[in-house]
Parts: sequence; C-alpha cells; structure tokens
Amino acid sequence: MIIRGYIAADLPAMKNIWNEVVRDGVAFPQLNELSDASAAAFFAEQSHNGVAEIAGEILGLYILHPNNVGRCGHIANASYAVSSSARGKHVGEALVRDSIKMGAALGFRIMQFNAVVATNAPAIHLYQKIGFTQLGTIPDGFHLKDGTYADIHPFYIEL
Repeated sequence: MIIRGYIAADLPAMKNIWNEVVRDGVAFPQLNELSDASAAAFFAEQSHNGVAEIAGEILGLYILHPNNVGRCGHIANASYAVSSSARGKHVGEALVRDSIKMGAALGFRIMQFNAVVATNAPAIHLYQKIGFTQLGTIPDGFHLKDGTYADIHPFYIEL
C-alpha cells in the first residue's frame, strides 16, 4: 500500500468512497453526497488530500485542512474515509499516520478532531493507539441516520 497525494484521476474513486461514508450516516456529519463537480471543488480546497492505493485501486483517503482561522490556524483537522471493502486492513491507520506527518510538514502544530462519534469504536481505538488524547464527551452531539443521537468525543495530538 502506498499513501500519496491525490491526482485528478483519483476523483471518481475518492467521491465514491466519501459518499459511501456519508450514506452510512454513522461517522461524517454531512447529509448530502458529493457530485462530480462538488467533489472536485471540495477536494481542491483542502490543504492536502492523501489517498491509499494498492495495485492502482484507491482504498481510502483523507482530507487535511486548518481546524480554525487566525490565532488558531496552527491546528489541523482531518477526516478519513475507507472503502467498506478495505476496512479492517489497516488502511485507516496508514492514512492517519500519513496525515500526522503531512500536517507537521505543512506547519501545523496540533491535529484536532472535533466530533469522533462514540459508537465508532474502531476509530477511537486507532486514535488512542496512535497517541491522540480524548478531551471529553459532548452528549448527543451526533444525529445518527436512524434518528437517534450518539455522544461525540473531541481528540487531539501534538505534531
């Protein structure tokens, strides 16, 4: 597996993987899927997009950008999407580790996740394994697709 910056030819696979996670309704806050045009614009506006590739197939991606502006602009935020066919194969871990390196290379000092859904046990386990610190719990911070609510946990790591 290689993790690399995206190219235009990756956009259809990136859009499909992103939309799969949006449709699942258990991890991303977005309600609407990306179209071809909105995907191109969305990924172009990020500070960096990494893709995980094996034998020419895109298995996952991450987006990296500032979490805030101005005096808090040194804090990065990232989101990760892994194809359902590739989950459990350490693709997410490779993406997170690469995003940490890229965040530091881009001059960010901290990476913060604002809303890790408490029911996303694999993500929480991974972030703790890598060294992220949980900042607390926001009760009922995420509206699940089934209409119920789940807690969210902010996490951070110093880069």
